[in-house]
Amino acid sequence: MTNWPEAWPQDDRGARYGRGSGNARPESARVMRQVRRGPAVPPGQGAYGGGVPQQPSYVDGRGHGGHSDYASDYNTGQVYGSPAGGGYGGPGDDGRYAHGPAPDWRRRIKLTSITVATLLVVTTVGTYFWADSKLNREVDLSIVIDRPEAGEGTNYLIVGSDSRAGLTDEQKKKLRTGSAEGKRTDSMMILHTGSNGPTLISLPRDSNVEIPTFKGSESGKTFQGTGRQVKLNAAYAEDGPELLVRTVEFNTGLHIDHYVEIGFAGFANIVDAVGGVEMDIPQDIKDTKSGADFKKGKQTLNGEEALAFVRTRYALAGSDLDRTKNQQKFLSALSSQVATPSTVLNPFRLYPTMGAGLDSLIVDEEMGLFDLAGMFWAMKGVSGGDGTSMNMPLAGSSGSNLLWDKAKVKQLVTQLNNDEKVTVKGD
Repeated sequence: MTNWPEAWPQDDRGARYGRGSGNARPESARVMRQVRRGPAVPPGQGAYGGGVPQQPSYVDGRGHGGHSDYASDYNTGQVYGSPAGGGYGGPGDDGRYAHGPAPDWRRRIKLTSITVATLLVVTTVGTYFWADSKLNREVDLSIVIDRPEAGEGTNYLIVGSDSRAGLTDEQKKKLRTGSAEGKRTDSMMILHTGSNGPTLISLPRDSNVEIPTFKGSESGKTFQGTGRQVKLNAAYAEDGPELLVRTVEFNTGLHIDHYVEIGFAGFANIVDAVGGVEMDIPQDIKDTKSGADFKKGKQTLNGEEALAFVRTRYALAGSDLDRTKNQQKFLSALSSQVATPSTVLNPFRLYPTMGAGLDSLIVDEEMGLFDLAGMFWAMKGVSGGDGTSMNMPLAGSSGSNLLWDKAKVKQLVTQLNNDEKVTVKGD
């Protein structure tokens, strides 16, 4: 039986170290060399020169003789590498993880607010100039002579013409507009805006009026009045918007501040751009000439249907007078639809609506976007609140010409000029 040595010889310890033994008897405990962080061990000491070196004391983490052979934070839970002797990113040696500087939320919010405000200003200014450039300012009211004094509030002359400009032959057939050359007035209204609510007054196109002395819009020549009596729409046909304004002012005594005109195509395009207009139609309507075919009740009209509705007169008991009432109701509903948040706040609906409307409008040279916006806003309030809608007061007819009630017209104009609440009743 082989005797177990007391200790391994020095020359063979390294070769057998870590390999274990095939003997059933366990190996004796081995002593591992100490790894020091201090200065090198002098010759003749240490594992290979003089036995086991003296072990450092671990009291307070300090070595023999008070030297810090081990880092003072060894085995304390801290991580090596901190610039301040603590853990990485720590503010000191307390071992806490140090975060970066807190974000300056006030500064971020301020910068965001400034950015958003700048974008809104740029967009608003850009939209304004884009829209302003689309207005067709073709009517020169400065050539209108002998005008009555302006009263309180603002008066718009709104004209719906039967212009087919921009319509293809297929569209003319679909919209049943016919193919007549030139253009005539299909409807005329005075919109008064002021401090007592808006008032919308329809002027029947068959109204009997006198053509006064006027200056030609093209020639600049003065044409003397002869007391000639005609239907109101003849003034427009004879010399356009300027003579129409002159004739309305002469026969009413009311100063017209702005002129707005829209044709068939533009009207239909605006209705389609806002996604249709809801109307409560009070009766069944079928008119082969306008193409109207409606059942009684609420329904949403597209551009084609809306045009047929406002042009219908032969299927109505009151003919042109009932038609003007339907036109008033529809324009008020259209204005309300345009002014809804779903249109104003939706750029995918707002810009097509503005484009369709502004491209098709003909206005006077002094008309601005704010004037136009004020007109639409007033139109929205015609059918509700303090708004009033009516036909020009009539006193009968002379043949096919409708005669105005001069006393009521005078009272009406006085109330409008003084911006008073309108109490006159129309037909």
